Amino acid sequence: MKKAIIGKKVGMTQIFDEAGHVVPVTVIEAGPCVVTQKKTAEKEGYDAVQLGFEDQIARKLTKPEKGHLDKAGVPYKKHLKEFKLENAGELNVGDELKADVFAEGDKVDITGVSKGKGYAGVIKRWGAQRTPTSHGGGPVHRHAGSMGSGTDPARIFPGKIGAGHMGAEQVTVMNLDVVKVDPELNMIAVRGAVPGPKGGVVYIRNTAKTLIVKKAVAAVSYNPQKASGRNPQKASARK
Repeated sequence: MKKAIIGKKVGMTQIFDEAGHVVPVTVIEAGPCVVTQKKTAEKEGYDAVQLGFEDQIARKLTKPEKGHLDKAGVPYKKHLKEFKLENAGELNVGDELKADVFAEGDKVDITGVSKGKGYAGVIKRWGAQRTPTSHGGGPVHRHAGSMGSGTDPARIFPGKIGAGHMGAEQVTVMNLDVVKVDPELNMIAVRGAVPGPKGGVVYIRNTAKTLIVKKAVAAVSYNPQKASGRNPQKASARK
């Protein structure tokens, strides 16, 4: 990946673009992040950097975390995350990354932990269908129903949908637009929704999707049933 940073979700708002259209955005406090570790192909087998985000007091760190940051000689950080950046070789321990690593118009992937929904049934959790509400359905309209044969295989296959804890899992939303960047406030405004609650930690990377710009070109149709196929000189058939 080319660019990455750790941030914290502030909340959603709306801004107006140059044409006066309302754009719903999620505001993210991105950085400043400090490089706490540098990995090289010679030593670890790959190039990467570990970034630290949000200051933390020493007594709230474990001894391994405290020793790791003391060895690097950087301030204590609450959140650490490793990124395989293309320019990892150019960064050194102690370098600082701010929100200006991204610019307006960039496409990004954002990873966060979704909001927890608690214990949920199969209808809410998986979109299952309820049973008919007439002809003696009983008080089981929202239950899971039959789970399979009892004699053979006499067990539930792994992955079968069922009730359980919903949410509170890692989610990545891809190909979001960066609408605005404020390096002074370390703020990035991203078009659309971002997983997680307000104050949740998110990881921002340049998108992994391949962006293909489609160019519409008028072509001559060779279908004889179309007017452009019978008469290539027709305006609709010209390139």
